[in-house]
Amino acid sequence: MSCRSVFRPHLFRNQTIIVTGGGSGIGRCTAHELVSLGATVAIIGRNPGKLASVQAEVADAGGQCSIHACDIRDEAAVKASVRAILDAHGAIHGLVNNAGGQFPAPLKNISFNGWEAVVRNNLTGGFLFARECYNQWMEAHGGAIVNIIADIWGGMPTIGHSGAARAGMLPFTETAACEWAHSGVRINAVAPGFIASSGFDTIARKCRPSCIPTGTRFRCIALAPNRKLPRQLFSCCLKRRRSLPAPACAWTVARPMRARPGNSCRMTAPVPTMAFRCMSRRNVCRNRILEKEHHE
Repeated sequence: MSCRSVFRPHLFRNQTIIVTGGGSGIGRCTAHELVSLGATVAIIGRNPGKLASVQAEVADAGGQCSIHACDIRDEAAVKASVRAILDAHGAIHGLVNNAGGQFPAPLKNISFNGWEAVVRNNLTGGFLFARECYNQWMEAHGGAIVNIIADIWGGMPTIGHSGAARAGMLPFTETAACEWAHSGVRINAVAPGFIASSGFDTIARKCRPSCIPTGTRFRCIALAPNRKLPRQLFSCCLKRRRSLPAPACAWTVARPMRARPGNSCRMTAPVPTMAFRCMSRRNVCRNRILEKEHHE
């Protein structure tokens, strides 16, 4: 798998970077680009077969990749995996918190166990990996963490449990950036829109026939004709000096970078005209108050 990167060669030479959810989709392609830029990657996932496949791809490309099967929801397993990565590589310079998962369902049909499983997968697991990387290495040596969240603004119909969990990662990112800054740890978040991956195809197919309420307008514009792979997310969403783990972006802290493709998919429900008027008036009043405070 070849990568054409916007970044200079060897940008991450002699650095070890963890990529959770590295067995497929965004995580797999992020791992490939990091390797193409000189990094050694340690990929995390629950499926050893998928991890081994990515490891073989990286080896064929001349890179180095270690694999670590782990359920990110299991605190003991996360601690052991971070310890194993340090034993194998001697350092952890970066973490890409990418792992997650969800199933399509309207909110009224989500059980407690279903909600809990997704929140643990998309919020708790990211916290555990970030905390352990910090406690076991970065507190004393510094580092960079990038949390992959989602385009949560405006809601996420049919995957509301995932939206709530991903939204929780944003204040976690901002809080950790404040608390860990003294250790030289930078933390940012990337919020990709819908990506043409196997996960997107599966969810879209399941959602469309059964989870869209009557009267809801569903607009799904075709993705780019060549269906570019998620490997471009790492480059596209970090352009304009936004190479978040790189030294050149040392000034960027606690920032969510929204990376929405031009051809995105969004469900919109009819909203009464009066609601738009109320929202507009509220924003005008708020802006006037802020302007007055600024001049005072």
